[in-house]
Amino acid sequence: MTMNGPVRQVPLVLQVSEQFRAQIESGAWPRGTRIPGENQLASELGVSRGTVREALRSLSLTGLLEPRVGDGTYVRATNEITGVLVRDELSASLTDVLDARAGIEAAAARLAAQHAASADLTPLTDALEARAAALAADDLDAFVIADTDFHRGVVAASRNPLLLRLYDALAEVLAASIQQTATIPEDHRILDAHLDVLEAIRAGDPEAASQASYALIESVKVAGSGQ
Repeated sequence: MTMNGPVRQVPLVLQVSEQFRAQIESGAWPRGTRIPGENQLASELGVSRGTVREALRSLSLTGLLEPRVGDGTYVRATNEITGVLVRDELSASLTDVLDARAGIEAAAARLAAQHAASADLTPLTDALEARAAALAADDLDAFVIADTDFHRGVVAASRNPLLLRLYDALAEVLAASIQQTATIPEDHRILDAHLDVLEAIRAGDPEAASQASYALIESVKVAGSGQ
């Protein structure tokens, strides 16, 4: 992604910070990587190092960037919500993340069931098929991707753009919880719970869909505790 020189009518620091934000959101600066140094960025944009430094500082305060003394500046998160969670270490508790997922996904499943008559549930069935294929192939990475697709698919099926935007803003934290809890072979209770969610949505039963979604997260907790 190519950055452009700033437009002088708008405060330079704001313009530069927005360009840096765009680099992060587009993936041009991937999470966990070190970004170019102040001198290089200032040269590319035709601004002073002071302007670049202030722009970087503003994004560091939101949690998007992390300055490391003697090592440079790294991308910590791709959006401000995740940045705050990571910066304040609010995502440290897996139980808290699972509870948050339960609330969002249960609300989404209820709405998805309300729209079942006109909804395209193919993404959900495709995700479950991909999960099964990954399990059969003993491919944990593919399994995590497919499972993440299923859960996001439930939220997308809610047809609530605000709910989906919130879910996507938390995607990194939520995906990490899936990565932490995913196992091969999978506990049969977790597989059954995924099927229950899909069937309740397909049946157009909002209450059952919401309960099944909560039960799914509880099955993850129970399996993770070894019960």
